[in-house]
Amino acid sequence: MAFSKVKRREKIRRRIRKNLTGTAQKPRLSVFRSNKEIYVQLVDDVEGKTLLAASSRDKEIAKEGNKSEIAKEVGKLVAQRAEKAGVDAVKFDRSGYLYHGRVKSLAEGAREGGLKF
Repeated sequence: MAFSKVKRREKIRRRIRKNLTGTAQKPRLSVFRSNKEIYVQLVDDVEGKTLLAASSRDKEIAKEGNKSEIAKEVGKLVAQRAEKAGVDAVKFDRSGYLYHGRVKSLAEGAREGGLKF
C-alpha cells in the first residue's frame, strides 16, 4: 500500500509529537511549510496556547531572495520576538518535514537569533 506524501508526513508528525511537548519555560517551536510560505509558532502545550508566531507573510520580512533565505529571516524574527517574550530555549518540532532546505534554514536563523534548541 503506497502512502501519499501528506499521509506519510502525518505519520512522521504523530511519531515526533508523541515525545515532544512544550511548556511555558521551554515551548515547542512548531513549523508549517506550504508551497509559497513558511510559518512558525511557539506553543505551550500544557496550557494549550500559542505564545507567539511569525511567518514569511509578516511585514518585517523582506520578500527578496529565495525561499530558504526568507525562511532564515523568519527564524531570526521568531528568535527576536521570543527574546522580547522572555523565552531563550525551545524544543524544535519539524512537523514531519525533513530537516533540510527551508526547515533547516529556519532553524539556523533561529539559532543565529539567540534561541537554544
